[in-house]
Amino acid sequence: MSDLLRLRPAASPAMIAVFDDAVTVAHARAFEVALARAQAAENVIAPDVAEAIATGVASARIEPAELAEEVALAGTLAIPLVARLRGALGDEAVSALHRGATSQDVADSVLMMQVRAAHRVLTADVQRVVAALTRHARDHARTPAVGRTLLQDALPVAFGLRLAQAAAGIADALEHLNDAVARHAVLQFGGAAGTRAGMDGRGAAVAAHMAAALGLATAAPWHARRTGVVAIGAGVGILIGALGKLARDVSLLAQNAIGEAREPGIAGRGGSSAMAHKRNPTGCQVALSAATRAPGLVATLLAGMPQEQERGLGGWQAEGPVLTDLFLLASGSAAAMAVVAEGLEIDAAAIARNRAAADMGEDLGESAAIIAALLDDKD
Repeated sequence: MSDLLRLRPAASPAMIAVFDDAVTVAHARAFEVALARAQAAENVIAPDVAEAIATGVASARIEPAELAEEVALAGTLAIPLVARLRGALGDEAVSALHRGATSQDVADSVLMMQVRAAHRVLTADVQRVVAALTRHARDHARTPAVGRTLLQDALPVAFGLRLAQAAAGIADALEHLNDAVARHAVLQFGGAAGTRAGMDGRGAAVAAHMAAALGLATAAPWHARRTGVVAIGAGVGILIGALGKLARDVSLLAQNAIGEAREPGIAGRGGSSAMAHKRNPTGCQVALSAATRAPGLVATLLAGMPQEQERGLGGWQAEGPVLTDLFLLASGSAAAMAVVAEGLEIDAAAIARNRAAADMGEDLGESAAIIAALLDDKD
């Protein structure tokens, strides 16, 4: 079964690939191999057993559609996955596989590996948006335009000031997300009750080896301490909102009665099935749709924070799909607005005509200086 008709209009192909079923399974396999090799490095299991595990994990046949049915029954990916992997191992390796780990260790670590990859995908498109807005803002740092407050004509502003504000907001949101990912996209390895039992006192060292192998930072177990997941999700939500702010302004400026800016003309985009004359701001539509959906998703993460004692029921299980959806929505928004920002058509004649009609003069205040301050180090 394919889900692309639902996913692709709202998300980029690169982000969809990050959360692909086969990629998820590959990360889970990598977790088990990293665990075995880390334990061998710390003399918790024998090196030849660790390599037997690595060989067996690599060769085990796993069909995602079949595994999904088993996960639906088991309640977590790790239970049927580990069972399938054990079927590819000899007796000694069977007992050593997954030693000291629990299902949530696999789920959380896989999610954080995907978060790291998703963050890289997202960053590239967001940086395109900021760079393009910065260029336009500098070009129009002294272009007088109608400033609008409460949707009414107000005082003149430099047209570039509006774009500089958008660039600064998006850049700030990305920086906030960067910090959240760097701090909180970490390995989960605590075992059944978060004590790293069965590791012969070598649990912290094993975790350090695993984190290095999986491209994650190491941390104390965080099974029921979900502040990091929520911080990442909130960071994605803030970024979606900042992109939505740009989309709202561009779509307003593109109205026929204003016409000061519009999305680039792209074949197959922005048309109407009933009105051939229309040029709809479809890129902005993608970003605004994402901004409409994101707050509820972030609220779901917040609702799951009061998790029970050492490991919760229902709370962390809700997080993976929600965080995935946030990154998918963010990717579609960023990719769409990168195209909009890079090809933004700014109509200087319409800007001048609207300002003249408003009869508000050309006093731009300190617009140019504010633009320079906002865009410092952004280009």
